[in-house]
Amino acid sequence: MCDNHHSGEGECRCKVDRVPNFAQPRLLLELAKKPAHGYELIERLSQEGAAGPDPGNFYRTLRSLEEEGLVCSTWDTQNTGPARRVYELTDQGQEFLQAWAVTIRHTNQLLDRFLSEYETLFPK
Repeated sequence: MCDNHHSGEGECRCKVDRVPNFAQPRLLLELAKKPAHGYELIERLSQEGAAGPDPGNFYRTLRSLEEEGLVCSTWDTQNTGPARRVYELTDQGQEFLQAWAVTIRHTNQLLDRFLSEYETLFPK
């Protein structure tokens, strides 16, 4: 990204790719649209233009969300091929997603204020 702020390991400290912990609300929002199996969710999340989720972390996140009662899963044995787990948003997951939306709106307001101040100091 720049040549001035290297950590000594070759990667710039300025590089920011993602909003931390945004995987959970994105995943819950996809499940709010419709239930899906893990691979389908990975495909849908990968289509957003950013790098797709790491499958290992993704499935750990799904299991964690299920343990917390935010999603539930059932085995789909109706289709050809191996059985697959289909995940669905629970009522508790919907409430959690709504809480995320409130937090994201607030964060968006803070970011807008930050960018406005930044652009005042550093016009394009």
